[in-house]
Amino acid sequence: MMVTQSRRSVCDVVTMAAGPRGSPRLRVAFITSTPLNLREGSGTFAGTQTLAEGLSSLGVKVDMVAPRTHLPVFTVERWLFNDALTRRRWDDYDITVGIDLDGYRIAGRTGRPHLAAIKGAIADEMQYERGLSRATMGLQARWEAQHVHRADGVIATSRYSANRIASLYRLAPPPVVVPELIHLSRWRERFRRQGATPEPGRFTVLCVCRLYRRKRVEVLLRAAAELKPRIPELAIRIAGEGPEQRILHRLARSLELGGTVRWLGTLEPDELAGEYSRADLFCLPSVQEGFGIVLLEAMAAGKPILAVRASAVPEVVPHALLVEPDDPAALARGIEELYQRPDLRRAIAAAGPGAVEEFDAPRVAQQFLAEMERIAGDFARKQPPLFARA
Repeated sequence: MMVTQSRRSVCDVVTMAAGPRGSPRLRVAFITSTPLNLREGSGTFAGTQTLAEGLSSLGVKVDMVAPRTHLPVFTVERWLFNDALTRRRWDDYDITVGIDLDGYRIAGRTGRPHLAAIKGAIADEMQYERGLSRATMGLQARWEAQHVHRADGVIATSRYSANRIASLYRLAPPPVVVPELIHLSRWRERFRRQGATPEPGRFTVLCVCRLYRRKRVEVLLRAAAELKPRIPELAIRIAGEGPEQRILHRLARSLELGGTVRWLGTLEPDELAGEYSRADLFCLPSVQEGFGIVLLEAMAAGKPILAVRASAVPEVVPHALLVEPDDPAALARGIEELYQRPDLRRAIAAAGPGAVEEFDAPRVAQQFLAEMERIAGDFARKQPPLFARA
């Protein structure tokens, strides 16, 4: 992947270019202020990068336009980045695609069709946060609302997200749904290379998420404390970092979980593949998921999944064992049931590898490309003929 950088101000952009040689099928700019790394960008970065690669394999030229410099206050960074976009030329592209709120300042104003690709409505996410985070997310949600109304088309990653965007931002009709995706062949190769199996004498529960309040990792910790006397071999492994990290570590100590919980931090994909392979069970207690890419990874790994009946989770993993949200006792019962019933673990695990085929990168990239081409075609048909502009 080639990287080119502007040398001017903090508001300039970094362009990460990926695409075929020769004449491209379509020239696309992906606009995102989400950090282009797994540690900070989490699922949004993973999904955007995989989609860009999938489109590139279909003959599309994709440039990822992102901030050159990151600032301590993310909301300020996002505003400055979007302001800078208004001073950039977009003549080299057939269509621009703004991820989440990014692109709200240029949507409908560049002479090019613009697509808003919403990973998860910020207005939906903010209701689970508090304090300054909630206040700044409220500001971002207003920008995202402007984005979806100014864009020529809107895509959501799940029916749940499409309905929340339509309701919270008063958008009609609801967005088109194109799901998140996973590069299956790449992940299967990682699992093959790891060659790991669950550790004998331990019952390992893996959780992978960014440590936001809405992910409800504290519910998993409380469930683990309840289960400790009943499942002495229980091991909880948590991969990810985030703003709730100190609070969660303090809670684990107060619950005297000791060696039961292991904090793994942010893992590179190969390391993460090893964790999936060694786990007996994947658990995601999150109450708000616009989609949940980690669910695809767990399915690809052939792992039984325990999650809560909330947001997009039931439509992504209908075969999983689902329990009520925000209920440590219910989550503990789910873990214990899967611990005691290897047959149920095997049945859920067996459903995953087939179900995840629907989300393989080449298939989903083709859906996304079809929607971009439709929007570009509609935009072109709406333009007045040259003789009528005189």
